[in-house]
Amino acid sequence: MTVRVQQEDFDIGAELSALTDGNTGIGGLCSFTGLVRDMNDGSGVGAMTLEHYPGMTERMLEEIEEEAHRRWPLDATLIIHRYGRMEPGDRIVMVAAASAHRQAAFDACNFLMDWLKTKAPFWKAEELPGGETRWVEARDSDEHAADRWREENEV
Repeated sequence: MTVRVQQEDFDIGAELSALTDGNTGIGGLCSFTGLVRDMNDGSGVGAMTLEHYPGMTERMLEEIEEEAHRRWPLDATLIIHRYGRMEPGDRIVMVAAASAHRQAAFDACNFLMDWLKTKAPFWKAEELPGGETRWVEARDSDEHAADRWREENEV
């Protein structure tokens, strides 16, 4: 299990190789990488700045990762989330899940991203044309995506 919150960019191929290196029991590896878009809500975006609470953010991401391991038979997981100022095309986030079987890897990867989007304490501000800045609000679609993973006894 690996969680990193960092300003620096990351190399997708190197991260996936390191995650699976030496583990020949892995039969499926699923990953997702999120990028900064140049458009949001009908407006151009020149850059995005992500803020977070150090310590609290890592703890929440570790809890999300532990929950994935509780739900699926996983050999390895990875969550990398960047903070700071990023421009369109820059990588923001990467999640990966490795398992003996592909379905567990697919499901866990989706779960990691859905819960990260709704539970991790990050705040995003977009720089718009003309120098204006706006905070990005949570999307109902992210909450709906996370709903499929909620258990009956969960609040």
